[in-house]
Amino acid sequence: MAMKIRLARGGSKKRPFYRVVATDSRMPRDGRFIEKLGTYNPQLPKDSEERVKLDMERVQYWLDQGAQPTDRVSRFLEAAGVLAKKDRANLKKGEPGKKAKDRLQEKADKAAAAAEAAAAPAEAPAEAPAEEATAEE
Repeated sequence: MAMKIRLARGGSKKRPFYRVVATDSRMPRDGRFIEKLGTYNPQLPKDSEERVKLDMERVQYWLDQGAQPTDRVSRFLEAAGVLAKKDRANLKKGEPGKKAKDRLQEKADKAAAAAEAAAAPAEAPAEAPAEEATAEE
């Protein structure tokens, strides 16, 4: 039997409340579970102690039995210091899309052209007074 430690949703519409449960992976999300291990209330502020409550002894027992925590539950356990932090790679998430890259390239090209244009007139006025001085003599 493949065991999971996962969240089971409760609460009313638009007011979620989750139970952290140990269950067979084939059971429905909110269906039958073997044991309730804690609660998670996302409505509370992040620094609140009541936001995530876990029975660490029972969680450790189920981990020793081979239960696999889901990603969200493993983040709770990492924050509690039960599990080692995993490296998560969201490679595509931080990368801008094609259109954004094109806009950024166009902006860089315009900035480079503006810098060249600003540098060229700065040199021209320096030469102009010298020509005026020779014209007056």
